[in-house]
Amino acid sequence: MILVIGATAHFGRQTVEALVGAGEQVRALTRDPASAGLPEGVEVVRGDLEKPETFGAALADVTSVFLVLPYGLDATAFIEAAAKAGVERIVFLSSGAIVDGLDTQRDVIAEYHAGVEKAITATGVDSTMIRILFPAINSLAFGMQLKGGDVVRGAYAGAAYSMIHERDVADVAARVLTTGGHAGRVYELTGPQSLTQVEQIQVLGEALGRPLRFEEVDDKVLREQMGRFMDPAFVNALFDLMGATVGRPAPLNSLVKEITGHEPRTYAQWASEHVADFA
Repeated sequence: MILVIGATAHFGRQTVEALVGAGEQVRALTRDPASAGLPEGVEVVRGDLEKPETFGAALADVTSVFLVLPYGLDATAFIEAAAKAGVERIVFLSSGAIVDGLDTQRDVIAEYHAGVEKAITATGVDSTMIRILFPAINSLAFGMQLKGGDVVRGAYAGAAYSMIHERDVADVAARVLTTGGHAGRVYELTGPQSLTQVEQIQVLGEALGRPLRFEEVDDKVLREQMGRFMDPAFVNALFDLMGATVGRPAPLNSLVKEITGHEPRTYAQWASEHVADFA
């Protein structure tokens, strides 16, 4: 039995679908089973990572766990409970912001994810860390602006990302959860190409059939605006990560193909599959 934490969120849901498609037994933990909307055959159990009394039913007979966490949630109690319950493998969707070898990470995003990785490693359970930095699905954030016109306004027009498709992340996670040889590994996944934000908007515009363009805005203005309703430390970390990529092609690797056997999906593929999300 494979337990997926975060099964109703991005990456968790796609991984559940990939596992079910491969014929695996899957259990999903969610606060609201009635609205989970997961594929037929998935065992959905009510639970909450902040309520240890709900862990027992979720972990019964589980051999592997896929952990997708919202930023800031303390999952230490669940990780320790999983180890005590006899879970043999934990796979964590982590952050490419982590810099290995540092006692303290450079920003709160990396520090949070590094802390989860350390908690998992401390249990002694076989584990694999899947790190991603700028997934293609982040582009959904452009949707609100595109409802009002063909201009996307944002910081760092020249920021370059190797956008990775959520399905590729799910395919990698499914393989790692169901095959051997991954214990102790850290996989930093990338997409197949480096695209600046200007180029991303051009590709998205081609998919939507609209003359989209990117208009650069001073990052200080956006940091201040977003910091009004989000943790300012998180906002600054995000913008610092973005700014560090300006003028530098994003690194690429072949891990998706090596692990899954197929080429990583392009950003153009992602855009064509998500046209309805921008309607």
